[in-house]
Amino acid sequence: MDFTRKDAKQWAGRQIRDFYMCPLTPVGSDLTFDEPGIRENIEQYAEMGINGLVVGGFISECWNVKLSDWMRYHEVVAEAARGRMDLWTIILDPSVHQALEKMAFVEKLGFSGAEVINPVVQLRTDDEIYAYFKYMTDRSPLAICLYRTPVSGKVLGFELMERLANIDTIVAVKQGNLNRAETLKLRRMLRPDFIVSDPSEYFFLDDLRHGGQVIWGELSYILYGKQRHLMRAYMDLARAGQWEEAYQKWAALTPARQLFEDIFIWEIVKTATYAGALGSLKVWYEAIGLKAGRMLPPVPDFPRDKAEALIARLHQIGVC
Repeated sequence: MDFTRKDAKQWAGRQIRDFYMCPLTPVGSDLTFDEPGIRENIEQYAEMGINGLVVGGFISECWNVKLSDWMRYHEVVAEAARGRMDLWTIILDPSVHQALEKMAFVEKLGFSGAEVINPVVQLRTDDEIYAYFKYMTDRSPLAICLYRTPVSGKVLGFELMERLANIDTIVAVKQGNLNRAETLKLRRMLRPDFIVSDPSEYFFLDDLRHGGQVIWGELSYILYGKQRHLMRAYMDLARAGQWEEAYQKWAALTPARQLFEDIFIWEIVKTATYAGALGSLKVWYEAIGLKAGRMLPPVPDFPRDKAEALIARLHQIGVC
């Protein structure tokens, strides 16, 4: 590890910046993970200048695989990344013991940390959830990013967030409750060396003005294709204090941003799951030259007629 328990938050403040993306996983015609496709995509992510990959969760379809496949997937990611990007896994397990087994495995592969959802079954009170994370962090040196989301069945409350943020190796939260006021409140109330990321590109420019430093755990920078340079441009301009120029670059992304929100973000809001929204993004991936392939059963592939309409729209707005 590049940090000790005591300096984990200081390390995160220096390291976790810009684009930490959750990529899709290509699936072959045999309905297994396409290892050459994973490697090919990671080469493109490196060329894009992505700072970190956050893998193994809902977007990567790793909730829907055997444990052996989950582990092999992480091996392939680590082999392909070759130290060029910071690597984090995602832990969705209600059993802290299974979670720790996974975390020990990826630690040996060179992963820095884990984004962890609070248990989706059984543990519901603040004390129970705190005990889950305290048991975990006492037994793993990995850095932890909390996933604050209604998908878990219980959104982490403000008082609980204050308690969790004081654990040495809990360094950040992905504020996935889709409530901007809560993002800003958490940033005000939590310790200043704790990272609060709003996983919505719509707010990233505003985040840079109000203490944010990273867009974590989504994939807009990848999806914007031929227009992704605009996202990097507004980030760099914002950090240089050129806010009006930054806004012009941000505004130019409006058609791509709205399409992403319509087919993915609002689908998650409507269904409270990721599964039904990923098929459209696989079509988007293929359209911009990345490997995506099929959806893992029992989730259906995106309908062909809708796929053709989506591809036409992507060409129209200049993403591909």
